[in-house]
Order: sequence, then C-alpha cells, then structure tokens
Amino acid sequence: MSLSDAAHAAPRAGATPALNSPAKVLTASLVGTTIEFFDFYVYATAAVLVFPALFFPSSDPMTALLASFATFSIAFFARPFGALVFGHFGDRIGRKATLVAALLTMGISTVVIGFLPSYESIGVMAPLLLALCRFGQGFGLGGEWGGAVLMATENAPEGKKNWYGMFPQLGAPLGLFLSSGLFWILLHFMSEEALLSWGWRIPFVSSLLLIAVGLWVRLSITETPDFQKAIDNEERVAVPAVELFKNHKVSIVLGTFVALATFVLFYICTAYLLSYNVKVVKIPFTDALAIQIWGSVVFGAFIPLAGKLAERFGRREILTLTTVLIGLFSFLVPVLMVENEARILGFVTLGMALMGMTYGLIGTALAAPFPTRVRYTGSSITFNFAGIFGASLAPYIATWLQSNYGLAYVGYYVLAAAAITLLCIFASGKGKV
Repeated sequence: MSLSDAAHAAPRAGATPALNSPAKVLTASLVGTTIEFFDFYVYATAAVLVFPALFFPSSDPMTALLASFATFSIAFFARPFGALVFGHFGDRIGRKATLVAALLTMGISTVVIGFLPSYESIGVMAPLLLALCRFGQGFGLGGEWGGAVLMATENAPEGKKNWYGMFPQLGAPLGLFLSSGLFWILLHFMSEEALLSWGWRIPFVSSLLLIAVGLWVRLSITETPDFQKAIDNEERVAVPAVELFKNHKVSIVLGTFVALATFVLFYICTAYLLSYNVKVVKIPFTDALAIQIWGSVVFGAFIPLAGKLAERFGRREILTLTTVLIGLFSFLVPVLMVENEARILGFVTLGMALMGMTYGLIGTALAAPFPTRVRYTGSSITFNFAGIFGASLAPYIATWLQSNYGLAYVGYYVLAAAAITLLCIFASGKGKV
C-alpha cells in the first residue's frame, strides 16, 4: 500500500472506526517493533562478527572494526530523516498506513543486505552498497518507533499509558534475543569459515518471513481513537514539522537528552561489549553471543517492572532514580569489564537491568509533551535525535577510549551521559517527561 493510497483510505471526518481490542493493539505494536529491532540488531551483530573481514579488509583488525562501526552509525543519522517523512504522513493520514510503509522500508533494506557481494567480489562498491542499505534501515526505523508507541498509548485507557507504552519497547529485547540467538544457532551448526562465506546471509534474508507476519498484524488494526478525534475536530496541520520546530523546540531539545543515557548505556552493553568480548577478551563467538542473549532476557524482564512502578510511583520519579543508578553503575565499568567472564556477566546483568528500567518508560515520556497533531513527528524526532547523540558513535567512541585511555574512560563516558540526562529530566516540567 502506498502512502497516497493510504491517504484515500484514511478515516473520514465523523467516522467511528471499530475499536481495537487491547490484545490486538499491543500485539501489533510489539510484533512490529520486534521485527524492526531484529533487523537493526542483526546488522549490529554482523558488524562485529563478519563485516570487518568481508567489507572492510585491512591489515589492522582494529581499523577494520572501526570502519565497520562507522557504517553502523549511518543508520542513526538516517533515522531523523525517516522520522520527518513518516512523521509527516503519520500526523496527516494516520498511524496505521505509515507504520506499514515504515515496516516495508526497513525490511527491504535488511533483505537486500543478505544478497550483497563482498569487497573481494566488487571492491569499494561493496561497502558503499552496505552503507546505502544501512541508511535504509535507519530511515525505516526512524518512522517505525514513534508510530508503534502511539499505536499503544493512544489506545490506552485512562491511567494505563505507561503500561501500554511499555509493550512496543519490549520489541527491542525480543529483537536482540532473536538476532543474537540466530547467529548463536548458526555458529553451532557451521564453522566460522562457512559463516563468513555464506551463513551470515541467512539472518538478513530470513527477515522476509518476519515482514510477512508484521504486515498481516499491522493491516488488521484500525486507526487510533486520538487520531480519529483529531480528524473529527479538524486539528491536523498541513506540515507537522513546521509547527513542531516553531512551537515545540524546547520539548525537542530536552526530550533528545532525556533519552541520551538510555542510548549510550544500551550500545555500551551490546555492540561495544560484543566487540570487546570477542576482540579483547578473546571469548569464543558463541559464548559472547550467549552473554548477549542473557542480557536481552534481563533487559526484557525489567521493562514490564518499569511500567508497573511508573503507574504506582510516577514515570518521572522512576526515570530520575534509574538515571542516578546508571551514573553509579558507570564506576563499575573498569571493575567488571576485566578479562573475566563471570565479571562480564555481572556487568551485562546490571547494565541491562538498568536499561530495561529506563527504556520501558522512555517511549511514553518522549510522546507526552506533544499534542496529537504533531505527536508522531515530535516523539520520533526526539527519539532519533537521541539516537544520533547517544547511540550512533557509542561503540566507536567506547572502542577508541578503551584502546587509547583504558576502561575507566568508557565509564566516564557513561557517567557524562547520565549527568546530562538527569539535568534534562529536572529541566522538564512535571507531566512533560
């Protein structure tokens, strides 16, 4: 379905679409984000395990790894563009059709990666094509996340927005679990040579099946009540981005940095840690992936806890406490990230527990300051700006700090992110986070 087709299919003013059941709403938001994050994390895993050798051949393994992480970062710079484009249509024609388009953009980009030739086959065109596909992944995810959160929260009954807003966030740990688990299975049934030769393509191509499931679920739901009300009251604006940057600049800036610690912590505990375990500690690929799988389980377990605690004690209060704990956790980086698997397991357990507590609430927090007519664009832009500042270069920066100054400076990096986030939470008014 094209966006123009979807525009004609948008509900008419005064129309009352059938209400979505809670199970259907939460399933649609969760399945969609799981697929999107699976695609995103498959790339992150491959960026450590296979891309340095296949797309960035170098006599220096560290240089090849840094080059691979550089293409990893491209998606984060693409995400705000996706947020603007998909946010525009999401605030103009509806959440449902826009989410379908975002899913297709992300999915097609991922599948194409699975068919790319290597550097050995076509030279410099290989990393260039990889970078283009990575841009497509980021562009699609930029439009996915905000819409999925709104699909949940705009269907939520009174007093349940934190709980409903938690469900699409579960897509991140589930996507990480599935992507890491698939690579772990492949390494148990094939040699590293076979993985580098052709096996790495399987996770990317298998995304076709997930796309089909996602489309089936997404096409079965109706528009959200909040967006239908905006149509009925003629509240939609011609160009949501113009109103957003004209009237909501403070909310964009504060929201971006409220999410900073969330992004930095996550990519230190996943992409960077996976690289550190394999390249520095020399943990076998399968064991390093098993640690990441365990981290995704802890991550997923703490997201519902965050939703429940926020309903009882307040979202802002739980985010504040969690950010303080992330700052304290930063001092454990050089203590736990030594060449000892037991300590590293402790590091990922604590880090991903905190990640679940902050990530479970960040979606609802970033959507809260914006009115319905610009909420898709506003929440997407702040989330993806945070991705640029907090995530895009996090594995690169952490790798560079560790190799040049030591692990303590990786901890200082996490601490700085937590301090900035805490200041922005305080600067945001109550009810704005």
